[in-house]
Amino acid sequence: MADALVVRNLSKMYGDHLAVDNVSFSVKEGEIFGLIGPNGAGKTTSLRMISTLLTMTSGQIQVCGKDMSTDADEIRKCISYLPEDAGAYKEMTGRAYLRFMAAFFTSGEEMERMVTKGMDIASLGDRIDSKVSTYSKGMMRRLLIARAIMPGPKLAILDEITSGLDVVNAFEIRDIVRNIAKNGVTVLLSSHNMFEVDQMCDRIGMIDGGKMILEGTPSELKERFGVGTVEEVFVTAAVKR
Repeated sequence: MADALVVRNLSKMYGDHLAVDNVSFSVKEGEIFGLIGPNGAGKTTSLRMISTLLTMTSGQIQVCGKDMSTDADEIRKCISYLPEDAGAYKEMTGRAYLRFMAAFFTSGEEMERMVTKGMDIASLGDRIDSKVSTYSKGMMRRLLIARAIMPGPKLAILDEITSGLDVVNAFEIRDIVRNIAKNGVTVLLSSHNMFEVDQMCDRIGMIDGGKMILEGTPSELKERFGVGTVEEVFVTAAVKR
């Protein structure tokens, strides 16, 4: 299976501070890759560089065979980024919001098909025609994931998708993400929820102090550290640092 994302020697400087330090990893097509690490480790900075929102100081990023340094505009056409603090226009209905966002990508019948796809992903039932201001946090995350996925990205970059959600909503959001990966979308996922990472991710990379310190499948990492959960891998690896 080909690589959907290749990151080589990625670094980011903010003045004298090295936020991301020579990070390398790859994600295969249709894979869910979890990027984990403590607060301030460089995860979000890495995601923003991969999503073209930040310029890298050095290194190389390739998405679907295209190089960030020369084909950033083409890369933007095949990725979707959903940050943790994303929001939607609260005075719009869910349907109107999806139609508004779809209009950036296409028009006419194709736009209506995209909106229908978004509504299917969001699975909000009759509430799709309620104002976004009336949505619970779980409903909002469903709508935002639908917005991110309905254009058909090859790579979806998702940051803290279940942050602050109750158990039922978090379960349903994870199920949506698993299904989009089964349908061929590659997912780069960042989360502080180690249960979520353990359950969802095919492989995991851990960043600490801007450096990639661990990479492997959940089972490989648990075996390596002689522990039963990814949470214990996280804590043990951080202590050893």
